[in-house]
Amino acid sequence: MNRVNRYLFNSFLSTFISLFATLFLIMSIVFFLQIARITSYIEISFVELLKLYLFMMPQILLFTVPIAFFVSVAMSFFRLSKENESIVLFTLGHNPKNIANFFIFISFLLSVLLLINSLILMPMAQNLNDNFIEYKKTELSLNIKPSEFGQKFGDWMVFIEKRNEQKDLPEYENIVMYNTVDDKERFIMAHSGDIKNNNSNLELLLLNGKMYDIYDDKWHISTFDDMTIRTFTKDTTKEDYSLKEYWQKAFSDDKRAKDLSIYTLVAIFPLASVLFALSFGIVTYRYEKGIIYFGIFGVLFVYFALIMIFAKQVFYAVPLISLGFIISSMLIFSKKILKKY
Repeated sequence: MNRVNRYLFNSFLSTFISLFATLFLIMSIVFFLQIARITSYIEISFVELLKLYLFMMPQILLFTVPIAFFVSVAMSFFRLSKENESIVLFTLGHNPKNIANFFIFISFLLSVLLLINSLILMPMAQNLNDNFIEYKKTELSLNIKPSEFGQKFGDWMVFIEKRNEQKDLPEYENIVMYNTVDDKERFIMAHSGDIKNNNSNLELLLLNGKMYDIYDDKWHISTFDDMTIRTFTKDTTKEDYSLKEYWQKAFSDDKRAKDLSIYTLVAIFPLASVLFALSFGIVTYRYEKGIIYFGIFGVLFVYFALIMIFAKQVFYAVPLISLGFIISSMLIFSKKILKKY
């Protein structure tokens, strides 16, 4: 790396770090909100919360790094143009093609790393995330809260008035349960009860209660000293996970095909857009000071809009969109920069 490229890279890097940190923080907050929804049906510790966050890290990086790279290249060169430093470099004989080759090389390496992240690390992390959640369900520490409506135990709607703190007493008091199958309704009221996990078979032990069966406009009332209601939490963890089989589903599953298209195109974005960034960033500041903002927004909007529109056509979308942007960026860079400087 020569002295000029080192200077340009340091200028880019300072912009990239500040922009990436901002985008990373915003995306992290969004994903933390998604994690928070999981706690509505399983209980997790702070360490487990961080583990879930790490599983989502590849996805956060995929959607922050490419955008931060593109905007940072454009803004760093725009700042150099504003201070007339880029003009000085060209006046001293530094060819803009050399600058383009240097940043194309950086964008190529970045896109390769992002492809590894999106096509290998992300599916693996998603599998680990799903397995972790299923495991937490099987060892279930049910997050049933007193005095809250809408909670479920298997197919039963459950309401619990209060929870005992004393270990020698049943954990829950004044339990109300409701279930309906076809035209038959069942209503249970119990004085107290406990929930136990027996090898993924959850058991709700009810004490001293009444059960009401309602069907055909008839009521059947029975009393009980104890009753056990069982529900089985299915273990769907994937021990034989195969990355090859995961992506082979893109041939038959529209959702998997859409994921493949989106992940691949987002990963390629730095390489497809780097010459656009240079074209908008290198300007004669007196006459072109406003074009950069329209250029950045326009490239981002068109590229990601095309991804959303043609995502399901993965085998057409990936080559056509990526090659289309690379070729058009080369033409614009040649016309706007190489012929002028």
